[in-house]
Amino acid sequence: MPEYRGPGPTPIKLDVNGESRLLLAEPRRTLLDALRYDLGLTGAKKVCDRGDCGACTVLVEGVAEYACLTLAVACECKHVETIEGGGADVEALQQAFLAHDAYQCGFCTPGQIMALAALLRRDGQAGEEQVKTAVAGNLCRCGAYPNIVTAGVAASRAKTSAKAK
Repeated sequence: MPEYRGPGPTPIKLDVNGESRLLLAEPRRTLLDALRYDLGLTGAKKVCDRGDCGACTVLVEGVAEYACLTLAVACECKHVETIEGGGADVEALQQAFLAHDAYQCGFCTPGQIMALAALLRRDGQAGEEQVKTAVAGNLCRCGAYPNIVTAGVAASRAKTSAKAK
């Protein structure tokens, strides 16, 4: 008797960084693996692969999600944004991270920035506590937390001041 292996690959249409992408993937394929291995977008890092570190954080419909815990099929026809997608908030955060030395090895940086981008989009005037809450699920093994928080607050202030002009 042949071994049952479950459903085979299925076509999945993803909107990634504003571009419609079609891929063939098994239903159990994570969004992280689809992004990294099928689409070549390696900004979201594969570290713990179980939702503990946040290095794989991406935005799905504007909400920060761990791509390692999200199935690619669950994101069909949804807008997915990775660090490669850029955008004004992401670029402002990248500049703030540089200006405030908010990284050391840089491995967690894409996940930290995407978590903060989600925050800035929903709350343009985020203070220290909101920034801390936004990145609470993102680990930095180098311990750059104070600088990450400073960078997040600085990006929020820059966004607020740009709106006022």
